[in-house]
Amino acid sequence: MKNFLLISDIEEIVGRLGDDINDFSGKTILLTGGRGFLGRYFMEVIGVLNSRVLEKPVTLIALDNLITAGKEGAHIPNLPNVKFFNHNVIQPFNFDHPIDYIIHAAGIASPFYYRAYPLETLEVSITGTRHMLELAEKHKAKFTFFSSSEIYGDPDPKHVPMAESYRGNVSCQGPRACYDESKRVGETLCYIFHNNNGTRTNTIRPFNVYGPGMQEADYRVLPNFASRIKGGVPLHIYGTGNQTRTFCYITDAIVGFFLVVLKGIPGEAYNIGNPNPEISMVNLVERIEKIAPGPIRYELVEYPDSYPGDEPSRRAPDIRKARLQLGYNPLVELNDGLKRFFNWSTEFYTGQP
Repeated sequence: MKNFLLISDIEEIVGRLGDDINDFSGKTILLTGGRGFLGRYFMEVIGVLNSRVLEKPVTLIALDNLITAGKEGAHIPNLPNVKFFNHNVIQPFNFDHPIDYIIHAAGIASPFYYRAYPLETLEVSITGTRHMLELAEKHKAKFTFFSSSEIYGDPDPKHVPMAESYRGNVSCQGPRACYDESKRVGETLCYIFHNNNGTRTNTIRPFNVYGPGMQEADYRVLPNFASRIKGGVPLHIYGTGNQTRTFCYITDAIVGFFLVVLKGIPGEAYNIGNPNPEISMVNLVERIEKIAPGPIRYELVEYPDSYPGDEPSRRAPDIRKARLQLGYNPLVELNDGLKRFFNWSTEFYTGQP
């Protein structure tokens, strides 16, 4: 793994998956976005499952065009029963052998990158999703689509925390629209294929997942903070710093994702995240100060041109549906997760993203 991911985190995920994971035994999974932040965890976890958990190994077919994979994703591990294809999902993918599950995790998720590549962001979530749904229909595979908490937009305070039934408050014209609206269309495609064609679809809406393996040049808040701490420069908080988020550590997120793939009720969407605590960006810095080796300086700055400024004022998930239907229960408290992430980033980040 070249230590881009924490072995202890992979072991924790495997240990928490329970007996349901045996449903993967002898099956074939196709994973898009296989060298992205989340995709790499899927690959490594399945590698461990194959080596010592499953009676019959999973065959994993991983796709990625490596455009945003970075140095962390460019290293393709040599894992038994795992095949990697350099493939852009906006093009059809032909596979002659049976497929049991399709996990469509390809996408441009960093606001910095989807600001720079708006058309490509639209294509992967719309054209790419349709291609993968057609493949799922052909193989009668169960299909899982990675949407985003961004589909809720800037929520009405009455709907925070946001339940899956909340329709959202999203602008179709703005710097974030290419990502938000493309994910909403992707969900609509899943709805159509499920209701019209009988395709077994699920949608995952992740909420601010973080952890070891995030690219230093990701430009989302925690990699950005970690890089600037390593470089010895003040942290930049965009806007007022009063915008709030909840953060979900990677082990909790990956366990939740596997539960959706294995146990999700066809046609349903699930929030996967940690509902507590909902904190402002200024409060987040105060949390980080408690685990940092020295004092941290920060500055409130205007949104740079390279980063979309119309971000939601609040974002927090209601996860009751995932708790009740899937048995999902995040366990890693924020301070613990931050400590794990910053210990890792101190070793692997350069301070020069």
